[in-house]
Parts: sequence; C-alpha cells; structure tokens
Amino acid sequence: MPHFSTTFIASICTIAGVAAGVALASASGPTEHKGLGVEALGRIDADMLKRQTGLEGYVMQLRAITIAPGGQIAQHDHENRPGLVKVISGEWVEGRPEGETTFTAGGSDGIIEDAQTDHWFINRGDTPATAIVCDLNPA
Repeated sequence: MPHFSTTFIASICTIAGVAAGVALASASGPTEHKGLGVEALGRIDADMLKRQTGLEGYVMQLRAITIAPGGQIAQHDHENRPGLVKVISGEWVEGRPEGETTFTAGGSDGIIEDAQTDHWFINRGDTPATAIVCDLNPA
C-alpha cells in the first residue's frame, strides 16, 4: 500500500474543495415555471406612481404566489424589477448560483430582490407554499 504525505493529501482535498466550489458557483435553476398559482392583490398604475413618486414607466403590484408541491419558479433576475417577498405558508427554497436558502412561513426573514438578484424557487414540501410578493415592474 503506498504511503502519501499529509501535505499531498491536504493538497488533493484543497483541489477537490475548490472544484466543488466552482461547480456550486455555476449552478443554475429551472428554465420553466411549474405548478404556480398567482392571485393579484393590488396594483398601483404608472400614472399614479409618477404623480406620487416621480418614478416613470413602472407599476407596483402586490400578488400572492403559490407553488404546488414539486413546483418551481424559473430562474430569473431583477435587474430592473426590484421586489420584496414574504413566505406566509409552507416553505420556499430559493436557489442562487452560489447556493440555496430556505424560507419558512413564520420566519422573520423576507427575500430582497434587488439588481444583484438572480434566483429561482422550488417547493420541496408536501403542501402548497404561498408568498406575498410586492414588486415594481416596467409598465
């Protein structure tokens, strides 16, 4: 049986760890929506947003989005669509190229969707999972 030095083994482990990190950093999400329900809860039209805030060319919307068990929201970015998300029932798993975060109803965390956000969502649970989503969208 060959004898390997501790330095050699540590080097191999480091290389394997870097390779795994690169693979994780390049992860991507689903390309299609599946098992979604969307309920419109309210909308502020472009003319009102312009009058109240000076922001032109956007609408603000509030929606309840439900992901069925095994459902998903396709990978997307928020370059020009800032938003806020709060899970109110079940559990949403947010995927990003750098990894996953689970958001559960009753938790204190909201999901911030800013210009650096590139993500997707999956419901891995056995029951539907719903979140309230408020965002600005180009009109």
